[in-house]
Amino acid sequence: MQTTTFPDGFLWGGAIAANQAEGGVNQGGKGLATVDTLPHGEHRLAVKTGLEKRFTLRDDEFYPSHQAIDFYHRYKEDIALMAEMGFSVFRTSIAWSRLYPQGDELTPNAEGIAFYRDLFAECKKHNIEPLVTLCHFDVPMHLVTEYGSWRNRKMVEFFTRYARSCFEAFDGLVKYWLTFNEINILLHSPFSGAGLAFEEGENKQQVKYQAAHHELLASALATKIAHEINPHNQVGCMLAGGNFYPRTCKPEDVWAALQKDRENLFFIDVQARGAYPSYTRRQFKEQGIEIQTEPGDDDILKNTVDFVSFSYYASRCASAEMNENNSSAANIVKSLNNPYIESSEWGWGIDPLGLRITMNMMYDRYQKPLFLVENGLGAKDVVNAQGEINDDYRISYLREHIKAMGEAIADGIPVMGYTSWGCIDLVSASTGEMSKRYGFIYVDRDDAGQGTLARTRKKSFYWYKKVIASNGADLD
Repeated sequence: MQTTTFPDGFLWGGAIAANQAEGGVNQGGKGLATVDTLPHGEHRLAVKTGLEKRFTLRDDEFYPSHQAIDFYHRYKEDIALMAEMGFSVFRTSIAWSRLYPQGDELTPNAEGIAFYRDLFAECKKHNIEPLVTLCHFDVPMHLVTEYGSWRNRKMVEFFTRYARSCFEAFDGLVKYWLTFNEINILLHSPFSGAGLAFEEGENKQQVKYQAAHHELLASALATKIAHEINPHNQVGCMLAGGNFYPRTCKPEDVWAALQKDRENLFFIDVQARGAYPSYTRRQFKEQGIEIQTEPGDDDILKNTVDFVSFSYYASRCASAEMNENNSSAANIVKSLNNPYIESSEWGWGIDPLGLRITMNMMYDRYQKPLFLVENGLGAKDVVNAQGEINDDYRISYLREHIKAMGEAIADGIPVMGYTSWGCIDLVSASTGEMSKRYGFIYVDRDDAGQGTLARTRKKSFYWYKKVIASNGADLD
């Protein structure tokens, strides 16, 4: 294995999302967002998938995003810890409802602008480049209740106004941007992905793909605006990545895996190539989907992204016989269990070679630079009697995936950087748990929201510091 393939200027760092870290739900003029209505516990999945409407808060439920890890008040302390590790990039997101509390205002909230200017300036003070996601699984709730969220074309106007405000307000502080986080999750978790809740009897596929069309238009227009405001801005799309393997070499299984890959790659096909792929014609016809478009939409979509970013936690597995009953519930993207790889505590397959396979496929397909902006291991960490967290399992996972990324670079793939997911412990998007930890930094908070929120460096903190200092050469 080659471990010295990382180019000069490779961006090393970590990633969080505003809704899983900031808290401050009612502070600084912030409005309620979709994620703020996701409860911890048994109802969370039904709400996330749009099957159970939960547009108002209930007194008998706990909402983990409301305080999260209080990054809103502690960001200076946390960024200093990231700087200590040697980060050259930090991926975070802007909470849309912190800038536009209702979502349809004509001007942004000044307090929200000021908060993010201070946050990004703090990053620059430590020579850390912010990599900023405009929409990371959050939509202002007013846009859901008043307009139906992304099923409504008016959302394109609201989002592009918000995006323009970000590009103008943070010009000179941020040059790396992502439009929609894991945009393909819209298909798998419609409410958390795009604020979609369904009426009885609706053609859910029609609703989802119409919403997807609006998001793709909004992403293309945001990319165009970013380049107009500052030609040095670099804008990427973002995929929840991980190839589907066929369960067997049975041709029907191979075809099933190809279809599953296309389902996820559809979004990036549009964002990176600038047009709907040919395979959608038959798919839409067979599923009774009729996308409502307007003149000029095709030209808008030609505003393609500069790079392709993606998350990678696990590969996936498909067969012609897979269904809701035989696929794994471990991840929102359904998959068959793969008997050839090990799994995490939460049932996610651990497949470093799958990362190299995914990266080769994506570069072959898009011929644009890649940026691995999420990768990590969710695990239960134990604080020992000496106050230490010896997370060797996390080091092992990250080591093997960084090696695989190095192999992909050696394969000839241009890779801009690597931001491991949840570089500081945060609320899990899938389960709402704090006990599903990803970070190099331990946060004293439990699944019920109890704890001091004190930060503690884990063993992996010191390991990753060494990795960065050696530009990926020292992984021991």
